[in-house]
Amino acid sequence: MQSNYKKFLPHLVVFVLFIVASLAYFNPVLQGKKIFQSDIVQYTGMAKQQNDFRKATGEETYWTDAAFGGMPTYQLGAKYPNNYIKQLDLAIRFLPRPADYLFLYFIGMYILFLVLKVDYKLAFLGALAFGFSTYLIIILGVGHNAKAHAIAYMPFVLSGIFLTFRGKYLWGFLLLTVSMGLELVANHFQMTYYLMLLVVIIGIVYLIDAFKKKLLPHYFKAVGIMVIGVLIAVGLNATNILATKEYADTSTRGKTELTINADGTPKDNKTGLDFDYITEYSYGMLESFNLFIPNFMGGSSTEEFPKDSKTVESLMRMGASSQEANQALRQIPMYWGNQTFVGAPAYIGAIVIFLSVLALFLIRGRLKWWVVSGFGLTLLLSWGKNFSGLTEFFIDYVPMYDKFRAVSSIQVIIELILPILAIVGLHQYFSNFEREEEKKKALLWSTGIVGGLTLLFILFKSALFDFASPYDSYFRDEMGLPFLEAIREDRMSLFTSDAIRSLIFVVLTAAVLWFFMKGTLKKGFAIAALCVLVLVDLVGVDRRYVNEDAFVQAKMVNEPFQMNGADEQILKDEGHYRVYDATTNAFNSGKASYYHNALGGYHAAKPGRMQDLFEFYISQGNIGILNMMNVRYIITQAKNGGPVAQRNPYANGDAWFVENVQPANNANEEIQLLDSLDTKKTAVINKEFLSKIPNQNMKRDSTATIELFSHQPNKLVYEASTKSSQLAIFSEVYYPKGWNAYINGKPAEYFRADYLLRAMVIPPGNNKIEFKFEPKVIQTGRTISLASTIVFLLILLSGLYFVFRKKEMKE
Repeated sequence: MQSNYKKFLPHLVVFVLFIVASLAYFNPVLQGKKIFQSDIVQYTGMAKQQNDFRKATGEETYWTDAAFGGMPTYQLGAKYPNNYIKQLDLAIRFLPRPADYLFLYFIGMYILFLVLKVDYKLAFLGALAFGFSTYLIIILGVGHNAKAHAIAYMPFVLSGIFLTFRGKYLWGFLLLTVSMGLELVANHFQMTYYLMLLVVIIGIVYLIDAFKKKLLPHYFKAVGIMVIGVLIAVGLNATNILATKEYADTSTRGKTELTINADGTPKDNKTGLDFDYITEYSYGMLESFNLFIPNFMGGSSTEEFPKDSKTVESLMRMGASSQEANQALRQIPMYWGNQTFVGAPAYIGAIVIFLSVLALFLIRGRLKWWVVSGFGLTLLLSWGKNFSGLTEFFIDYVPMYDKFRAVSSIQVIIELILPILAIVGLHQYFSNFEREEEKKKALLWSTGIVGGLTLLFILFKSALFDFASPYDSYFRDEMGLPFLEAIREDRMSLFTSDAIRSLIFVVLTAAVLWFFMKGTLKKGFAIAALCVLVLVDLVGVDRRYVNEDAFVQAKMVNEPFQMNGADEQILKDEGHYRVYDATTNAFNSGKASYYHNALGGYHAAKPGRMQDLFEFYISQGNIGILNMMNVRYIITQAKNGGPVAQRNPYANGDAWFVENVQPANNANEEIQLLDSLDTKKTAVINKEFLSKIPNQNMKRDSTATIELFSHQPNKLVYEASTKSSQLAIFSEVYYPKGWNAYINGKPAEYFRADYLLRAMVIPPGNNKIEFKFEPKVIQTGRTISLASTIVFLLILLSGLYFVFRKKEMKE
């Protein structure tokens, strides 16, 4: 018992140190402050209605009317029944955000290194190097929480895979199943997809190795066990996965029926995103060196100028005041790469890069080859349009690759695997596996390569690089060539200082390893010294971009949008209607959704047909589309003040009867016929739904009425009175995969009209019409999740029983 305690104690200490490190970096959370994350602010606006509904009723609504005229909440934090794996995730993330994600980074990588049989002290070092990698910190700063969440569970997944391949079938299965379930809980399928690409590479390398060693039966047994584990993990997340897939097919990520663009040009209607959108954020080939030198290409798009700035001196010589000079600097980028915007360089660390090169000389076997292969593939793919041949191949032929944009984010795999390579190589260096002569040779070569390249950059920078930005022509034309040269001198200054910085860390790391090899430094002291160097290196860069300044009082995060006069004016109207905010890019803002049923919103996968209407009409100022969507208020900017609410007297209302039907043969005709159409009198009906209308020339009953009696996000009740059958149009989004219609309590049929809305033939008499959002996918998913949980628990209990039974028999 005492022996087990001593064995466990170091890991407990490490666990506590990770908590301390996480809270220390994000120390304002201890004062009750919260980090102001731009993406989360928008999400807060989008999710407020469903959160308010949950708080008021204790129930879950899977539909929100607060964004894009109505959409499912599947990607807005919906809570699902029998989602026990989510409860486990919440228990693990016990620290305040974003310290919880940083802690997950640490603990996941630490467990992975232990699985790889690395000494716990080196595992601690590797976890720090991974967790403080600049990209992983900056995504927390801007609010890419789901991305960080998914990345944090990647090391856990790899740990399960390696345990299974090692023959630890039960423990590997259990760890893989749980970690893969948690990975899917994060709900960032792009990151999970990139992890899958890495796993495929690992699988190929292990297959080749198994073939050479004649261990194919063991290999396929391990793969079979892992497949079962992944299937159960998918089952644990069945509701979320099925619901996401269902919605994605109708979103901008799915296939559109349109074959034309808004300008009439042919549209590529293949499934997935188009090439330009996918590759908008493509990493530059040369820019990849900022993995090693943070300011290699000027750091971020908002990088501060160096001290003693030549640009400032140039502005002052031209007569600008100090205040004017500082204002001008905000318009001048130090970043000189080709990306449209960069929040921070993807700096992995000079020490990690150096140790990775060292590891290439010391490591042999499978790990080296899957890391090198993974690094090469992901680096090339991160270049996107700058390495278009490979990118186009993946978009055209690799399943699902065309579903994701921002290809540069695939570099998260590099952030994951280079620390693994570095620390395993360091483990080899500190062990007795290699002769001293081999270590000395590896150290000298790696120092010469990395240090020499850095020195080359420093000495010949002006000959190697032009420090020219794609936007420099503007400054040359407006301010003159001498001013442009001053800007480039500042860029060169930032480059030089960070290159020297990286060189110093390389030299210091090499010195620590040299003194260890010579016996001057003990292993423990050498690792401690490397921990300090890694922290100084990475945290020093991290805090340029995410520091105490990013934190604000909790109220500003919990209530990010302050009510203005326009909001107050609109909220006095207690009816059911929509609001369009024309003061901003309405289809890229969650502000209006925070207070109103908004026509716009903020989402990575917008409802496809609503986006089509935006591109064809709304963005062009077509008021007719706003009318049919029941937009009663339009928020505009007053000339001499803030936003004001303009009431739209022409809004069609909640529902109305039409007297004419305009048939359309396809989606193109449907959307084109809406141009200048009086949607109050005429409805555009696709030919596939014409059979739903018994008499297309039905006479308009001038005395017929239809009114919205009550409304909730997931339930709408109308009362209608007609003398004859009438065609009613509802200003609600048509979404048949969940919305069911009832007339007087009996199921009724409805169909699509005006490209996006719901329509129904109302029989004569006084009728009660109900629309209820009752998605079958939730019921199906909850059943699968429960069954998967039961299967997993049965396997767990059975496995533990046989393990302990076997142990007892041995004793």
